[in-house]
Amino acid sequence: MAETKTTDPYRTYLREDQIPTAWYNLRADMPEKPDPMRLHNGKVATVDDIAPVFARALCEQELDDDTAYFDIPEPVMEMYRVYRPSPLCRAYNLERALGTPAKIYYKFEGNNTSGSHKLNSVLAQAYYAYAEGITNITTETGAGQWGTALSEAAHFGLNLDVYMVKCSYEQKPFRRSVMQTFGATITPSPSDTTAAGRKILADDPACTGSLGTAIGEAVERALNVPGNKGRYQLGSVLNQVPLHQSVIGLESYEALAELGEYPDVVIGCCGGGSNFGGLIAPVHARQAERHPPRHALRWRGARELPLAHARRVRV
Repeated sequence: MAETKTTDPYRTYLREDQIPTAWYNLRADMPEKPDPMRLHNGKVATVDDIAPVFARALCEQELDDDTAYFDIPEPVMEMYRVYRPSPLCRAYNLERALGTPAKIYYKFEGNNTSGSHKLNSVLAQAYYAYAEGITNITTETGAGQWGTALSEAAHFGLNLDVYMVKCSYEQKPFRRSVMQTFGATITPSPSDTTAAGRKILADDPACTGSLGTAIGEAVERALNVPGNKGRYQLGSVLNQVPLHQSVIGLESYEALAELGEYPDVVIGCCGGGSNFGGLIAPVHARQAERHPPRHALRWRGARELPLAHARRVRV
């Protein structure tokens, strides 16, 4: 087994006053802007078009391709201070096992009540709903990670309805219990509480559900809260979510700078893209400020990464 000198700390923590005070919007620095959101009729969506579904401030963030930084509201910052900054960890044992000269770092986002990075966006989405006077929020969840995080919206006094994919609802009672502990109402999807759910059950009474079905039920429920006081919240896919998750990359960049390091390769898991987008965006934007072009980052899938030859890697 190759020896690795433990010259860097196993965990690097920034100070509380180094928590980012603004989220970074990568789209503002894209020379070629992404395609706009479109409605079912092909029309480019406006804030007014999607405001019945999402909190208005989130709609503005969703469609903004020009503003580079959004200030983080103080009530969100106050909650960030409960569990942030999260540590940047040096994976010494993995380096030894691989026999690689690379320095491998990873950002650990599991040190909060929800157990994942999703709380970073939950607090933003819940706060903006609360600030708008919304009383009820809805969402879907599969395995329960996003639903668990969003259940902490109880901090802002919001009522939460979670439509959980039925097979997961039955397989993961403990995850369900965590959400219920925070006061959320959990409904297995498809259900008889919405027109969409009733139609699916009429066609297939034994349906075990899907995320698409749960999303449809959650949106329907949000649109039918009396007094227009309901909004739907989503934990990935949308532009606003990697915006909020940019705190991961912003902290990572600063922690690496304190260690005198700069990544050659950045790797991240990518499903809907919120974790990966939040991790890479700030580093990608800042690389040109402090490093010449020859240090341009490479974004790679795990199978493509030449660990045996890489010099510094952040996972």
